[in-house]
Amino acid sequence: MARRTNRRQRVPQDPVETHIESLSHDGRGVARIEGKTVFIDGALAGEQVKFVYSKMHSKYDEGRTIEVLQAANDRVDAKCQHFGVCGGCSLMHMAPEAQLALKQKTLEEHLNHFGNVTPEQWLAPLTGPLWGYRRKARLGVKHVAKKERVLVGFREKGTPYLALLERCEVLDPRVGDRLAELGEMIAKLEGYNRIAQIEVAMDDEHTALVFRNLDPLSEQDKQALIAYGQANDLWIYLQSGGPDTVTPLWPENPQLSYAPEEGLNLEFEPNDFTQVNAGINKKMIQRTMELLEISAEDRILDLFCGLGNFTLPLAKRVTEVVGVEGDEALVRHARDNAAKNGLANATFEQADLTKTELKDYPWAKAGFNKILLDPPRSGAFEVLHQLAALGAERLVYVSCNPATLARDAGELVNNHGYTLVSTGVMDMFPHTTHVESIALFVKK
Repeated sequence: MARRTNRRQRVPQDPVETHIESLSHDGRGVARIEGKTVFIDGALAGEQVKFVYSKMHSKYDEGRTIEVLQAANDRVDAKCQHFGVCGGCSLMHMAPEAQLALKQKTLEEHLNHFGNVTPEQWLAPLTGPLWGYRRKARLGVKHVAKKERVLVGFREKGTPYLALLERCEVLDPRVGDRLAELGEMIAKLEGYNRIAQIEVAMDDEHTALVFRNLDPLSEQDKQALIAYGQANDLWIYLQSGGPDTVTPLWPENPQLSYAPEEGLNLEFEPNDFTQVNAGINKKMIQRTMELLEISAEDRILDLFCGLGNFTLPLAKRVTEVVGVEGDEALVRHARDNAAKNGLANATFEQADLTKTELKDYPWAKAGFNKILLDPPRSGAFEVLHQLAALGAERLVYVSCNPATLARDAGELVNNHGYTLVSTGVMDMFPHTTHVESIALFVKK
């Protein structure tokens, strides 16, 4: 019987010098070495770098920069001391203007490649604060015996292990400055090795920390968490299982809320979906109003509406708006928010939009002249064939994934009679390759 040979290529150990031809969509430098593509972390287009290989594949290889021999004009010093180790940010070595250009190029290439569409106009990017902007996060927690400490933060780049972080520059400093402190606090608990993660949620005035406890905590540990929260003005919650087990520990009846615009207040729970960047969210809502060309006579359908982030601002301006969402808890919260803001012309319906025929619902029979879509990363493909039949002449699509936006744009333009009038990026996640965008479609 023939011996099976090991076909895995051995990773070269010696540093290699190369020229970076371009950037990939995930922010890595692209080089060609002996006819093979190599993706190199930490390199920018036009640079001459020295790198070491990290992984070998049959069709491409991977590496990481160890020295920049000739820097690109777009290169800047990374503000975060953990950049390159932490996997949370990948573009911190690139000037903000260049980051935006990369994101717009990514969106443009996806629209061309996946949708075979080109916008008539490119919108100016929406920008906001570059640091301390993030109000939602899920922090990993791990007791590492070899390091004799509890780590709190994000995973290392390219590994499943938590990085050793002292602070995070993109997290709101109310938590971003406390990563090491949180680890030290948890290390003193009896159940120090039974805390798996911390869900972070903030509004303008309050910070909620949801501790995911794998086992029930002792009364002593609960009192320690309460004392920490009281001392640092932090709201403390426990989560023993799924999302429905999130329970406030201190104070007794906390309530987070935010104002998408002046005169509106939306209440939410720590595990509810809300936009991570409050400044960009407000600008995004305003741009949506402008693109929809809102008038008092409009009847608008808001699909994937969540808590009513767009629905309730729209309700202040139009005859009627119907928000549709698949998550039953979010629908309840949205209805409560409409009632508390006195907006009786906003109604909310629960429906699985990947399987639902909208025309079967009484609220859809009168049709809509304008539609807003804000789907998850998977996009809205399953519902697109129904939209034209609803009579909407104007449709705005908010996207967190350029690939599915491009696919859906191609469907709307090539099969359902819409024109892609304009699109542009929104810098919801500076220093990352995440591309948030908005697009306007008009019926021909």
